[in-house]
Amino acid sequence: MKEVKWSFEELGILSRKTANMLTGPCGLQRGDRIMTVLPRVPEWWLLVLACIRTGVVFIPGTSLLTAKDISYRLQASKAKCIVVSEASAPAVDSVMSECKFLQTKLMVSDSSRDGWLNFKDLFEAAPADHDCVKTKSQEPMVIYFTSGSSGSPKMVEQSHCSYGIGFTSSGRHWMNLTPSDIFWNTSDIGWVKSAWSSVFAPWINGSCVFVHHLPQFEPGVILNTLARYPVTTFCTAVTAFRMLVQHNLTSYKFMSLKHCVTGGEPLNPEVMERWKAQTGLDIYEGYGQTETVTICANVKGMKIKQGSLGKASPPYDVQIVDDQGNIQPPGVEGDVAIRIKPKRPFCLFLQYIDNPEKTAASERGDFYITGDRATKDEEGYIWFVGRSDDVINSAGYRIGPFEVESALIEHPAVLESAVVSSPDPIRGEVVKAFVILSPAFLSHDPEELTRELQNHVKKVTAPYKYPRKVEFVQDLPKSAAGKIQRNVLRKQEWKKA
Repeated sequence: MKEVKWSFEELGILSRKTANMLTGPCGLQRGDRIMTVLPRVPEWWLLVLACIRTGVVFIPGTSLLTAKDISYRLQASKAKCIVVSEASAPAVDSVMSECKFLQTKLMVSDSSRDGWLNFKDLFEAAPADHDCVKTKSQEPMVIYFTSGSSGSPKMVEQSHCSYGIGFTSSGRHWMNLTPSDIFWNTSDIGWVKSAWSSVFAPWINGSCVFVHHLPQFEPGVILNTLARYPVTTFCTAVTAFRMLVQHNLTSYKFMSLKHCVTGGEPLNPEVMERWKAQTGLDIYEGYGQTETVTICANVKGMKIKQGSLGKASPPYDVQIVDDQGNIQPPGVEGDVAIRIKPKRPFCLFLQYIDNPEKTAASERGDFYITGDRATKDEEGYIWFVGRSDDVINSAGYRIGPFEVESALIEHPAVLESAVVSSPDPIRGEVVKAFVILSPAFLSHDPEELTRELQNHVKKVTAPYKYPRKVEFVQDLPKSAAGKIQRNVLRKQEWKKA
């Protein structure tokens, strides 16, 4: 694979050429929307900068999107332009008749295709001088489609202010970035974490962004890359860390690596312990949403409490509230909430586009409600329980799936697991665990292994939390960002009832 290196000065020149390309041959104006469906290619970063320069609203999408996904997003967003790789072009062509707002199709490829403009051809012909548009702080900059537990993906609108200055603090403290750092974030560029860790946080702090094409996640490729290149800061999903610790990490020498972060789903203490035991490095967990910048995090120099999401990250005032919006005392479960009154934080999303009901429903009293359940301890650490609709209520006992999953993964037989509610005629619902087995346990008797895992959970955590049902599977449903989709498994369970 060819290596590409750009300095900040070169990025400035190249992004100006890209900006002229968007406003020239592509015919885009300030406020127009452009959608991308690309793998991790350098052109994506140029497009991000070009959109900021021109005031064009950027809509990232993963290259895993199907024709149906693309059609829905183009229709909902009214995007005038789409930029794709050659692999995604046929999918776009197949839904063109449905997308009446789409005017320009741009392809990043060495070849040509009828009806498509070629990125490289336009880029070479574009001038390198461009006057940056002076956008307003509350002017829309980026739209992300975010999937909830029900309904079609919602459009989250972020402003120029929220996705710039908002990441200064987390980049400096949680990610611990300086101008001398090289930061590798493995996130798919269609996921919001790529904006966090592959654009704004590192560049605001003067850090170098490292990118690997990484067509699919392969632990060996990740580990060899960390050993070969001078990456100082590494960010990947919790699921990825789970996979990496299955390898003998002591056989690799990470000469430059000094700081590791993760987010997107709760980090199991067992995974953190195994990573540190083999690398000597802690994993600093952060928590946020598409609608926010970093809500809370474990930052460098702070005591890490394993299993905690850390403390509130500036500028947010994070509280745990009840159904009426009252702040809960330490140790009492409630909804994770961000104070929005008397003044709304500048880096909170603007709205769910074309969905005022959803926007209004996200607020309760003086707070924005994240939809996550947690507790806060006396020292201000947040302890994740689960999504509001993931929490299992069995015979009056509220059980967070994360607790059970963390207990399961401590058993050597468990490679990965997902815990959901399952209908029960007596208890209403019970805990069910879907388990991917480690290779060494594939030949074991399923019934005996089920009992062993149940007894293990009873010992590790409160006995009432053990999975009364266990199903061994070969894989788990995951989003394009690599998060386990518990809602898919839960729907399957309740559909059987």
